[in-house]
Amino acid sequence: MNRIPIQDRGPGRQHTPPVPSRPTHEPEPVHEPQAAHEPVATAWVDYLAAARQLDGIRRGAATAAGEQARAVQIAREELATVRARLAGQEARLRASGVPPISLVPTPPELSAASRSMASGPATVLAALRVAAGRVDAADTALATRRMINTAGWPVVARNLLGYAPLALLMPFVQLVLLAVTGPSPLSAAALVVGLAMPAAAFAAGWWWVGRLAGPDASGQPDRTPRLGVLVCLVPAVLASTVLLLALLG
Repeated sequence: MNRIPIQDRGPGRQHTPPVPSRPTHEPEPVHEPQAAHEPVATAWVDYLAAARQLDGIRRGAATAAGEQARAVQIAREELATVRARLAGQEARLRASGVPPISLVPTPPELSAASRSMASGPATVLAALRVAAGRVDAADTALATRRMINTAGWPVVARNLLGYAPLALLMPFVQLVLLAVTGPSPLSAAALVVGLAMPAAAFAAGWWWVGRLAGPDASGQPDRTPRLGVLVCLVPAVLASTVLLLALLG
């Protein structure tokens, strides 16, 4: 017998069996391999290191260029100052009677200067400062000489100024000792020491006259040695005679 499907009690309805629902699965994220990111990270680190190094080099170059520019400017100012002072010294030397000399450097001097200046503006500036120090020393010497300006004096008067003070010093000391102590061993010692003083006074006066006079047309100052010997001997002989008479009396 054929089975007739059983109908639902409700009119026009038929029971339909439920359809089982399919389980839903979310797809898992796909992770790229770790090795795929390593070259990019390494390249980025290298790029940052190179950028920092380049920035440091750029800053160092800018600093060095600035320092070099400042050194060049200071060297130019120092050179102008030294030139002006040398011009003034040359004028004062001419007024003091110093004959003109050639100041053009020789080829060996130029070669030595070129080798020493090859290190850059700092070396040039150091050399200019050394030159400025020499200019200061020359200014001091000229100022000392201007304290006693004997450029227009007669030769005899100028040389007496060099010989006489030194020639009179020891006789004056001998006479002071004689006046203070009288005939005594101290006066006798002063007499013995005074015997060598004329030669020392003449040598010192010879040097001092050269400082006062400066070179003439022949390149040597006129020291008038006969006048120097006479000026140094006469006071010493007179003082020694007085001391000897006082000791014998």
